[in-house]
Amino acid sequence: MTLTKITLDRFTAFAELELPFSAGINVLIGTNGTGKTHLMKACYAACDVAKTGDSFVEKLVRVFLPTGRAPGRLVHRQRGSNAGEVAVHRGSCVLTAALSSSGRTGGRARVSGVAHWADTELESAYIPVKEMLSNAPGFLSLYASRSIHFEEVYTDILHRAYLPVLRGPMDAQRRKLMARLRESMPGTVLVKDEEFFLRNRQGTIEFTMLAEGIRKLALLWLLIQNGTLPNGSVLFWDEPETNLNPSLFGTVIGVLLELQRAGVQIFLATHSYVILEEIDLQTQPGDQVAFHSLYRNDEGAIVCNTTNNSRAIDPNAITDTFDDLYDRAITRSLGGM
Repeated sequence: MTLTKITLDRFTAFAELELPFSAGINVLIGTNGTGKTHLMKACYAACDVAKTGDSFVEKLVRVFLPTGRAPGRLVHRQRGSNAGEVAVHRGSCVLTAALSSSGRTGGRARVSGVAHWADTELESAYIPVKEMLSNAPGFLSLYASRSIHFEEVYTDILHRAYLPVLRGPMDAQRRKLMARLRESMPGTVLVKDEEFFLRNRQGTIEFTMLAEGIRKLALLWLLIQNGTLPNGSVLFWDEPETNLNPSLFGTVIGVLLELQRAGVQIFLATHSYVILEEIDLQTQPGDQVAFHSLYRNDEGAIVCNTTNNSRAIDPNAITDTFDDLYDRAITRSLGGM
């Protein structure tokens, strides 16, 4: 069962929010500072502990990295408030972390719902904005032995990228998705001694010599190839458009829509007009896509409007900006009239 809802009470950027999710693709939009990444990190932490059995609070700390690794610093900064809560729902199953910022040790925390939450494992992957495959050699061993200031999402995605291929024949759907990615990716991915290479007829090229956009396609190719994203899994992707040429957006969105049709729940945070248009153009009847527009109300609190129609997103900071650019270009072409 995939994620159905998140409720936040004085947690990080949020004073209070309840957000239901689509079982398919969830597109998070909003200006900087409206909590898109925070929402995905909280949900990813809950997904990951369903598989690993780790503490939900400890996972939240490792993916957010508050100062001093103090869970109490995840409580929303609000006068007169020193307690917060995050609850992630899978149907009737709820995993909750209650946090307090009081005390000299950085706060207290308690978790509820763990027993039922871990009854069913949940495969998940979080692709951060910064690409990590080119920095992979030695990074995991360094992270394991030294206290370095990297959110755990970076090591988690490397662990998933390094996974070998599943035993048995590859299903037709995975082969189809990999073939589509290869249309835009000049080769296949090879892993040797913790280093990633792109292999084609000309030989092998180390990832440090490749464009970052190609490395992003290669990462998605790896996650599909090694079976990280089976039916019932959850994929989080923060700003997939970063360092990716817009000509490749159609390929990425096409693959994500196919994954959704195969039973993968997807969360995207984006600032891209082209991403929104590609989703609109490629969506087919039966696809499940929800657009969550996060914004600050008159009191400064983050709230959200959700719609299944990309043309009904309100407010839409992305299209508003492009409309403004168009109006300014027309005004200039008319000589400022």
